[in-house]
Amino acid sequence: MPGTPETFKKVCVIGAGVMGAGIAAQVANAGIPVLLLDILPKDDKLPRDAVAAGAVAKMLKTEPAAFMSKSAAKLVETGSIDDDLGKIAECDWVVEVIIERVDLKQSLYRKIDAVRRPGTPISSNTSTIPLNKLIEGLPQSFADDFTITHFFNPPRYMRLLEVVTHAGNDPKMVEAITSFADLKLGKTVVICKDTPGFIANRIGTLWMQQAVNRAIEDKLTIEEADAVMGKPFGFPKTGVFGLIDLVGLDLMPHINASMKALLPADDLFVTELREQPLITKMIADGYTGRKGKGGFYRVNKAAGKVKESIGLITGEYEPSKRITLPPATSKTGKSLIASSDKYGKFAWDVMSGTLGYAASLVGEIADDIVSIDDAMKLGFGWKFGPFELLDQLGPKAVADRLAKEGRKVPDILAKVGDGTFYRVTDGQLEFFGADGVYHPRKRPEGVLLLEDIKRNSKPVDKNGSASIWDIGDGVLCLEFTGKMNALDENVMKMFVRAQALIEAGDKYRALVVYSETKDFSVGANLGLALFACNIAAWGEIDKLIAGGQKALKGIKYANFPVVAAPAGLTLGGGCEICLHADAIQAHAETYMGLVECGVGLIPGWGGNGELIKRWEASPMMPKGPMPAPSKAFEAISTAKTAKSAAEAREMQMLRKGDEITMNRDRLLFDAKAKALKLLDGYVPPEPPVFRLPGPSGALAFAQAVDGFRKQGVATPHDVTVAASLAETLTGAEADYLDELTEQQVLDIERANFIKLMKNPKTLARIEHTLVTGKPLRN
Repeated sequence: MPGTPETFKKVCVIGAGVMGAGIAAQVANAGIPVLLLDILPKDDKLPRDAVAAGAVAKMLKTEPAAFMSKSAAKLVETGSIDDDLGKIAECDWVVEVIIERVDLKQSLYRKIDAVRRPGTPISSNTSTIPLNKLIEGLPQSFADDFTITHFFNPPRYMRLLEVVTHAGNDPKMVEAITSFADLKLGKTVVICKDTPGFIANRIGTLWMQQAVNRAIEDKLTIEEADAVMGKPFGFPKTGVFGLIDLVGLDLMPHINASMKALLPADDLFVTELREQPLITKMIADGYTGRKGKGGFYRVNKAAGKVKESIGLITGEYEPSKRITLPPATSKTGKSLIASSDKYGKFAWDVMSGTLGYAASLVGEIADDIVSIDDAMKLGFGWKFGPFELLDQLGPKAVADRLAKEGRKVPDILAKVGDGTFYRVTDGQLEFFGADGVYHPRKRPEGVLLLEDIKRNSKPVDKNGSASIWDIGDGVLCLEFTGKMNALDENVMKMFVRAQALIEAGDKYRALVVYSETKDFSVGANLGLALFACNIAAWGEIDKLIAGGQKALKGIKYANFPVVAAPAGLTLGGGCEICLHADAIQAHAETYMGLVECGVGLIPGWGGNGELIKRWEASPMMPKGPMPAPSKAFEAISTAKTAKSAAEAREMQMLRKGDEITMNRDRLLFDAKAKALKLLDGYVPPEPPVFRLPGPSGALAFAQAVDGFRKQGVATPHDVTVAASLAETLTGAEADYLDELTEQQVLDIERANFIKLMKNPKTLARIEHTLVTGKPLRN
């Protein structure tokens, strides 16, 4: 029996449907070989592994991609249950992901038990069947090694893993599975009780059910319901009806029927169940959501790709209307439920039921409120968990209103009284327990969060766009704080300030660049740049570019290590910051690229030269004047963005020695550890010398772009932008025999950047992007 995550050398997944294939892909993303098995194909002329192999082939084409790199697919070995079940003996964990029928699952379990090595963990990905039903009548030796591991779809992107265990499980086995899921698969593991729907589906499905019922009863449009069940409460922008479209309308009746069979008749989930004739008809007509002809929303292609929504009363589709809630009541959930209008009534009816239900289940579905909050945030994409929302609404106010309406007040809601479910005591976050006592919110070993540091300290320095924090052991952390972490002159000032702080004495020794928000940085603040251009403040633009170049080269050649820790969007200037760091510790879901050409510009903070040097250093790169600039030109001119950290490595944005963290919560800890490791014998890099192809190389790039223009792929302004990029990457008038300094390359870069900023077509692109969020193809 494995005792640590490292012992899981190979994993078997049985069932190559959407979930099973996705789980197999995520195991492969972690660099672990995986055996994917399914039934034999119905057509006996096809290869016997056709079902599983077809699932892998499909995943290589789907978006969003299941594989972080196409090369990861090579780690998936396909086969059939009939032919290859014996290979389970080679595997250290078996995950079953077949149809939700106890009889079929148990039949498979008996076959698995006959061929597995003794002690090999077995788990089911079931979302509705209790564990005790699955192991009923099976050998005790099998039951002892059996758990439920409920992944959420899509497995690569959804961070939640619900794990259900029982008394017979060896704690070391459970620890091995949960550690593997955490460290290798990037999951936040929540231990659940063996109850129907576990945590997220039990509460989340009830929330959707209530929203649908109340919207129909109160005669709200689906746009109105989604506007209420959206931003004010921190719910995903899909709202409820958009989320059901995403999940699939046809899936809901199956979940509801399963839950009804397992829950007592007086459970709120059961009492809220009712057949809605409109939904029944939609499913029968094939309107099952995004995977069908549409759902509550659809795109009418015949009418010119018009987005439409269905009337909950009429059942007819009409053009979808954008809903703006009354400004006085729409900013927060608290102000919304206090409103006396139809939106306030709907908000209270749905949220009082959902939050009250969550509170009533503490102890039944999980031991504590933290597990429930984590499950809803990670499984349903809520920004706040149910108890965090109760704190925002005021626990006592909610309890009093429930009592006034003659509704039962859950025990834990009554116990918390005038208090809150979360509080901070002496810098320590605490949560309210079902026992009526506050307990410390402990982080797993290897997790370091800025939010915890901020409770115990003040920034070392800050301005309007960035802050510097002391994260211990002599390491400073620079975080961006502007909208979407956009970069400006103030950010560059903080880089200069961080350098000065570290070089001033012995207190600080290294720097980590990190943000705990969803995205690392979307790049430069285009709004400020556009404003400067509109008033012809070219000196300010030049100052911004020169200042950024100086700041980033400053940290590159500083006498201390700098580690960039990107996650999410890492675009333009955000990418350039990473390229200047000594090392990158990237979250697996990092989407990195030099995308400036999309807004009519080129990288202006040294990214061009840094990318050339990365390609030159690649073992796969042929020698000569053109190969490295050609690779850089290809990536930058097309605004190519890596769709994962693994792809960023393939694009040479991550180098040998750069590392990838699978679990987002572990990123800062890993980056800090990386910085401390680099301290031993640290020596700043030597400034590079460039040998670039010059005008002949620029001409070759121009001819290639002109070919794309003739094909209608490149626009006239694309040609202009590409010409400036080509001149920068080839060294302008330099010859390959000439040696260019880094500063000379920076000067060429800055001159071309300013030239493009003065071009009206570039300004039109910037303005269009700021207004619409989409690129302008001019």
